[in-house]
Amino acid sequence: MEIDIPEVVAEVRQAFDEYEKALVNNDVAKLDELFRDDPRTIRYGGGEILYGYAAIKSFRAARSPVGLGRTLSKTVITTYGREFATASTLYERPSAPGKIGRQMQTWVKFPEGWRVVAAHVSLIDAPKS
Repeated sequence: MEIDIPEVVAEVRQAFDEYEKALVNNDVAKLDELFRDDPRTIRYGGGEILYGYAAIKSFRAARSPVGLGRTLSKTVITTYGREFATASTLYERPSAPGKIGRQMQTWVKFPEGWRVVAAHVSLIDAPKS
């Protein structure tokens, strides 16, 4: 298996960037599009445990659009072959001083494009430097 084929990494990076833009702009339709429409899709969030696309879509529709801006760091995208990837990043939000967010996504390439099939988001106290 080939790991980190440059053109595949670029494809996933583009999908990841689309997701990030949609997230901070509360583009719910785009966020819905980028998650796999499947009852096996999972998203663990800061305060929610969501099993299935319908639950994730419902969460997105009800989520407040306030305070979504954030700054990413240490983003790592790793691809395995041409159809599977992970994306991990840290983030900070002005609305959560002293905290650091962690986000991990599992992406799979389907005929309709790259889709998130599993995601985990958590917030912790920022490590002491």
